[in-house]
Amino acid sequence: MEQKKMIYSGEYGSCIRWWFSAANLYCDTPGMTTNGTLSESSQELVSFAKIYAHYHGYISIFVCLFGIVTNIFNITVLTRKTMRTPVNHILSWLAVSDVITMVSYVPFALHFYCMYPSGSKTVRKNSQSWMTFMIFHINLTATTHTISIWLCVTLAIVRFLHMRSPTKGNAARIRRIYQAKIMVFIVCIASTLILIPNYMSNQLLKDRDSETNETVFVLRDLKLGRNDTEPLVLVNVWVYAVVAKLVPCMLMAIFGSLLIYNIHVKIRHRRKILQISGSNSVRLSEHSRTTKMLLAVIVLFLLTELPQGVLVVCSACIENFFDRVYIPLGDVMDIVALVNNAVNFILYCSMSSKFRQALVHLYCSALLRRRTHENGYTLANSALSKTEGHSNNKGGHS
Repeated sequence: MEQKKMIYSGEYGSCIRWWFSAANLYCDTPGMTTNGTLSESSQELVSFAKIYAHYHGYISIFVCLFGIVTNIFNITVLTRKTMRTPVNHILSWLAVSDVITMVSYVPFALHFYCMYPSGSKTVRKNSQSWMTFMIFHINLTATTHTISIWLCVTLAIVRFLHMRSPTKGNAARIRRIYQAKIMVFIVCIASTLILIPNYMSNQLLKDRDSETNETVFVLRDLKLGRNDTEPLVLVNVWVYAVVAKLVPCMLMAIFGSLLIYNIHVKIRHRRKILQISGSNSVRLSEHSRTTKMLLAVIVLFLLTELPQGVLVVCSACIENFFDRVYIPLGDVMDIVALVNNAVNFILYCSMSSKFRQALVHLYCSALLRRRTHENGYTLANSALSKTEGHSNNKGGHS
């Protein structure tokens, strides 16, 4: 999701590559070792990347459209008055962030993957307007994706604090919702500020199409993983890898483990010592399912983000790792992140009865009211037409 584009001109010709995503345009010989040859593992990765690149645009558009619709469902349900809690407030903004990411990804995938071959560089594909959109897309999705990651961390912390000290009374609930709003605001502002080096690293440069000799636009070479890498690029890589990937993953793992521990402790304590009633057992079961649902969201983020954070660090530390490993895996990391953005609705429906009830009540009730209104309107009009017709007939006879 977080892409940066680079142009490389040298002994092996010119190519365009992504940083933090797969190569939209490949060199004839990407993933080269120092002697200009491909290792066997690099050849396999590059072959896989080229094959998958033909399908990535269509798959990602399908996932994005599905995710946009389902996240709109999430927002409308989680923001209902009866569903207002600190956790649901964070989840609703997580859905907003995911929607923005996927809305931006649809035209990107349509233009750079579906309309034009992923291994080409043409005047229309690399026009100034589309490459300007590329920079906008890079910065926007990097920001929204970072916001999503830190919202997931906030979610784990808020849920843990709630389990340690449950809210009692409406005033306490309103206060915690207000605190959740402040935390969401801080996450959005901090994520934007953290990525300022990322915004500053992107610049459009003019290049020449080797076949037509016409002007095309590319992003400047960032020389990642080489001896002449610029300090700003290194700062960007390390800040992004540590602050936007590794640290949030570590926090999610810590608080996720604490949530799992607290689930077992509370269930065992309440059932064994307090001997709770049947109604309380139902409430406790729903409480546990909600926590488990949030744990599933956290685990998905860990599986998506932790490997990418490790790969970003390796790209900065290991020579040629970016070319040989990171670039061929970029599209796969993109689609995994998009799927992660799109599946939360399925998790909510399968693991939260309260969410299902609110969803059914909101949309089914609205549909029934609409049908009732339409049927009533039709019957009224029909009756009115009959009355008017009968009156007209009487008038005609007289």
